[in-house]
Amino acid sequence: MMDHAATLPRTTLALSGLSCASCVRRAEAALAAVPGVAEARVNLADESATVIGTADLAALEAALRRAGYGLREQVLELGITGMSCASCVGRVERALRAVPGVIEAGVNLATERATLRVMTGTETAALEAALTRAGYTLAETEQRRTFPREDMALGAAFLLALPFMAGMLGMALGQGMAWMPGGWWQLALATPLQFGLGLRFYRAGWAALRAGTGNMDLLVAIGTSAAFGLSLWMLLLGHDHLYFEAAALIIFFVLLGKRLEARAKRSTAGAIRALLDLRPRAARRIENGEEREVPAALLRVDDRVALRPGERVPADGVIERGEAGLDEAAITGESRPVPKHPGDGLITGTVVLDGHLTLRVTAIGEETVLARVAALVAAAQASRAPIQKLVDRVSAVFVPVVMGLSFLTLLAWLALGAGGEEAILHAVAVLVIACPCALGLATPAAIMAGTGAAARAGILLRDADAIERGHAATLVAFDKTGTLTEGRPVLAAIHAADPEALALAAALQAGSEHPLARAVLAAHGGATTPVEEFRALPGRGVRGVVAGRALQLGGPRLLAESGAAAAFTTEAAGHEAEGRTLAWLVEGERVLGLLAFEDAVKPGAAEAVARLGAMGVRVAMLSGDSPAAAQAVASRLGITEVEAGLLPGDKSARIAGWQAQGLKVAMVGDGVNDAPALAAADLGIAMGSGTDAAIAAAGVTLLRGDPRLVPAALEVARATRRKIRQNLFWAFVYNSAGLPLAAFGFLSPALAGAAMAASSVSVLGNALLLSRWTWREAKERGTLE
Repeated sequence: MMDHAATLPRTTLALSGLSCASCVRRAEAALAAVPGVAEARVNLADESATVIGTADLAALEAALRRAGYGLREQVLELGITGMSCASCVGRVERALRAVPGVIEAGVNLATERATLRVMTGTETAALEAALTRAGYTLAETEQRRTFPREDMALGAAFLLALPFMAGMLGMALGQGMAWMPGGWWQLALATPLQFGLGLRFYRAGWAALRAGTGNMDLLVAIGTSAAFGLSLWMLLLGHDHLYFEAAALIIFFVLLGKRLEARAKRSTAGAIRALLDLRPRAARRIENGEEREVPAALLRVDDRVALRPGERVPADGVIERGEAGLDEAAITGESRPVPKHPGDGLITGTVVLDGHLTLRVTAIGEETVLARVAALVAAAQASRAPIQKLVDRVSAVFVPVVMGLSFLTLLAWLALGAGGEEAILHAVAVLVIACPCALGLATPAAIMAGTGAAARAGILLRDADAIERGHAATLVAFDKTGTLTEGRPVLAAIHAADPEALALAAALQAGSEHPLARAVLAAHGGATTPVEEFRALPGRGVRGVVAGRALQLGGPRLLAESGAAAAFTTEAAGHEAEGRTLAWLVEGERVLGLLAFEDAVKPGAAEAVARLGAMGVRVAMLSGDSPAAAQAVASRLGITEVEAGLLPGDKSARIAGWQAQGLKVAMVGDGVNDAPALAAADLGIAMGSGTDAAIAAAGVTLLRGDPRLVPAALEVARATRRKIRQNLFWAFVYNSAGLPLAAFGFLSPALAGAAMAASSVSVLGNALLLSRWTWREAKERGTLE
């Protein structure tokens, strides 16, 4: 046996819970009983176990836990680069789980992070080696180095540029060159700035040249090289008036602008980080009837999780046991607690307010609603608006035009009799002030800020094109059921000849899942009398015996078959005119009551219609329901354009008709039958409470079924569009004003660099103002117009 064991893998485990010799025997027996274990030895002194065999670590840990012991473990979080799809996630997880000492491993593609439960003492180097073999990179140490390096580089640039700033300040104060370092000192300070910290501009500029295009890095590289080369030449000739400060300060200001730009971009992407941070780090997984705290990233589908008041939901799932109110404001924007019962779904990141729940996990990682929302926001922020494509085309020809203008400036100053030194400096200033970074930032910065603000309000803009289309919408067409109405019937009225009519109807419907039955039971709200001899009458209603009374409940057909005398005819006609569904409660040939059901209008529907009208947007309703029902709802909401009895294809055709009239149509819906119309409209707006088909066909998704989010979505699209136009205006103003000033000699290269950096900062700052937008604030300010 020992000879065979010598060829098997050997694993050392760090144990917890050992206290005596009997613990040693019990732990050894538990480990030895695991399939694949050839031998197990436990050492009480150092609380370790040596296991010989092929059993995996998870099986060993489970055996120890059943015996009352455990592994000494820790949780590691690692950043991973190189993943691009779901198959990468599976490959990384398999690679990590194969490392000795790894108990569990879970990988999140959205955050590019892995969460591991490992035995105490597991080396990170082994994990990194496994990732490398699988074709990926451990990014944790790289991230720790990268960000401080950028700050250190900016700090070094500041220290090197500081003497030049002091010299320029001295000249501004009339001190001449007294505060400026000597020529060779200037060379010593400027050289590491130019060819060390400024090396990035040469690399990026060279890459642009090889691609046959130009960019701002190329302009910086050429402009600073010209100033540096001119100064070096003049220093070698013995001149005292040098321009190293121009090259040094340009590089410093550009580095400063890029650092501020990076920070601003990270702040505009805060919506994504805030969403992903909603998921708790730990969850209490139920294993063998006991609760065990594990990292939330390690949960798997069909795991059971215990939830207590105040805890966040760690994964999407379905309630198996318990009732509670949930705070879903962070995901859907719904400010009121949402009651949840067994069978209801829960969303990752929402908060249990009261009650204890048992959750069965149905989705993890990138499949959760939270991750999909974050992915949609990220995709929208990375998309390019049509106006940005125009800016890109302008930028593509901007660099060669500026190069030509700089050359013409050089020739013009030489022709006017200026010296070569002065002419070169003016040409360099043109190159520097023309750097189109503000122009390039104008649109994406506004899009990132606008989509992030919209996401916090419960509005998902799929891409930049949705912003353009939302801005231009002139007509909004609503579906009725589930969009403007609740999508489920309620008992609107009851006319009773018997005071117990409602109680009798509720008793007759007890246990039924029919929507009308649920409406009756909800209206009754109390305990019901048992029903006997119950029978469903397909297409007509139900019958049964309640407290010895033979009853029937159903529609007009059942009433006619019962032979009951006509009753409540006036009331019935009024309800039919309003599109309500009618049911009669009959005993023998006597009508005990008339029940009228309607699909209740959502609380915010009328306000939504009014606000769209205030914004100058026409409102229409397209419904597959009966004309009477559709017209009744439209009248209550103030909608004058109504078309009812439509099939899905009819809705699409009606939208095409409006488009042929030159209208820009936004369609709002929630059902499968709305998907064709959502796709046909200029902008599809899907209720997040609707079907996946509707959401997939829409450019905008509302995370809660509040119609007031429709005008809010158009408002944030308009606000984002305005911000884009403001940013482009200021970017063009800087370039348009700066170029002639530089060409005519009113801007030195150093001042041009500062102005260029200021233009980028102002554009980013203007965009960040949009991140504070909320639809409630917009309502209060009166900007929903």
